Amino acid sequence: METERLVLRPWMDEDAPSLYRYASDSAVGPIAGWPPHTSIEDSLGVIRSVLSAPETYAIVLKAADEAVGSIGLMTGDSVHSAEMKPGEMEIGYWIGVPYWGKGLVPEAVRCISERAFTELGASALWIGFYDGNGRSKRVAEKCGFSYHHTEEGKISPLGDARTEHFMKLDRKDWVGNQKSDF
Repeated sequence: METERLVLRPWMDEDAPSLYRYASDSAVGPIAGWPPHTSIEDSLGVIRSVLSAPETYAIVLKAADEAVGSIGLMTGDSVHSAEMKPGEMEIGYWIGVPYWGKGLVPEAVRCISERAFTELGASALWIGFYDGNGRSKRVAEKCGFSYHHTEEGKISPLGDARTEHFMKLDRKDWVGNQKSDF
C-alpha cells in the first residue's frame, strides 16, 4: 500500500537494524505497553514472531526507504484490546521519535482504514491507547475516530494495570468522511 510519503509493506528480516534503532527508544514502547528492544537480534525476533502477523505492516518512508514504525489491523481472533464484534478490527501503530508530529501516522491510519473498509469488509475500526498517550489520541481524532469508552485496570503487556481509552470509527461515518473530502 502506498500514500504520498509512505509505503506500508510486510516486515522483512532486513528491517531489524532500523526496527531496533526506533524501538529501542524508551519513549516509544512503554507508552504503548511493550518494552524497548534490547538488540538487533531482539528486533529480528519481534519481526519473526509479532510483526509477521497478518495485516501487520512496516511504515516505510519513501524518501529514505527505511522502516520507521509499524501499523496493523487486529481481528477478534488475534491479540487486541477492544471488545470487538464480528467484522470489527482494531488498529495498532507506533512510529520512531524523530518522526513524531509530522503527520505520518495519520497518513498510515487513513491508508489502512481504507483497506479495512473497502478490501476487508470491516464494519467498524477501533483504536485503544493508554492514559497519557495523547499522541495516539490525536492521531485517532485526526482520522475521524470518536471517543467510545474507558476501561480501568487493564493489564498491559508489561504486566502493569493501566487505564485504556477506546475510540471507534463506524463504516457509515468513514464513508461520510470520504464524501466530504471531495
